[in-house]
Amino acid sequence: MTETLTGLPDQPDGRNRTASGTAHAVVACFLEHGYSLAEPALLQPASVFLDLSGEDIRSRLFITSDDQGHELCLRPEYTIPVCRDYLAGAHSGKPAAYAYSGPVFRVRAGESGEFVQSGVENFGREDFEAADADLFALCLQAANAPDLKIKIGDTALLSTLLHQLDLSPFWLRRIKRGLAAGKPLASIFDLPPRSLGHDHSGVLKALEGVDRKGARALVEDLLSIAGISTVGGRSVGEIADRFLEQSAMKSDSGLSADKRAILERFLTISGHPDSASIKLRVLAREAKLDFSDVLDAFDMRNGFIAAHGIALEPIEFSTAFARNLDYYTGFVFEARHTNADRPSIGGGRYDRLLKALGAPHDIPAVGAAVWIDRLNGAMS
Repeated sequence: MTETLTGLPDQPDGRNRTASGTAHAVVACFLEHGYSLAEPALLQPASVFLDLSGEDIRSRLFITSDDQGHELCLRPEYTIPVCRDYLAGAHSGKPAAYAYSGPVFRVRAGESGEFVQSGVENFGREDFEAADADLFALCLQAANAPDLKIKIGDTALLSTLLHQLDLSPFWLRRIKRGLAAGKPLASIFDLPPRSLGHDHSGVLKALEGVDRKGARALVEDLLSIAGISTVGGRSVGEIADRFLEQSAMKSDSGLSADKRAILERFLTISGHPDSASIKLRVLAREAKLDFSDVLDAFDMRNGFIAAHGIALEPIEFSTAFARNLDYYTGFVFEARHTNADRPSIGGGRYDRLLKALGAPHDIPAVGAAVWIDRLNGAMS
């Protein structure tokens, strides 16, 4: 890690609309606010991304292998590599803040597989709500794009609700993954009819009562023994996950009408953050749920955002908004230009990721990425 602009192009006069000029201006703003420049290795262990982001990311990675057969991938994003370098460095476990800007490599429909990503990762701050608001405001300042449409969410609210409803592991995964993928509520809650074709009852029976990690390993071993690597474009891991879902559906008693009604009411709350907070408190009172701590934190964060001079009125909050990564634990946000179908900025809080990467305990963390090609394209 370094604290200079080494490797970045010279800053042009004014705000140049080339990708290099935009990236330089964005990361220079981060450095001016006390962030140190990080530059993780381009080659990363593929297993880290598969374990933390799910097997379905495999089709979006550029994968190779070393001389010992270990799978490596070109850096698909910066958050996990920056986290790994932070844990391996002298500041591990201590407050630290890093900015980055450079190429990442990921298969994207209709877009280049190599693109420039800038961003920030902030570790160790215990004042969670203030840290969220500071990073959020800094990203908007660095982007310097007045027409951004902003959407925010809070996965801590959803996690609190799901915990208090005492849902089965099957429903926890199905709801979280469905929301992250942007699926309609009906497609999440209404289970597909059970297959009347191939009889997999023997495999499904063997999976009952086995922990998810062990069950997944069992299915992958069976497919490997049979010499199966892909079926219909699905990887072995994806096939294993499908068997696990069918096994869970077979043994799960279903989602009760009362719990579904609460979930549907919760997931339709959106709009102005302050109005949404009021609606959530009413829901909690009427459903005899306790959202008080997480809603107090939500309101406090909104206050810190407003203190940065950011108007809350144009910001859209949605309880159903989730970013398509498993590791987010709280505040999440995206910002996109008018009529754009993909965000130019996205990020949030991920307090449990560092422990998953080897830290001895959870470390508070919040970060965000800026997709320079999207930001630059909208500015052109």
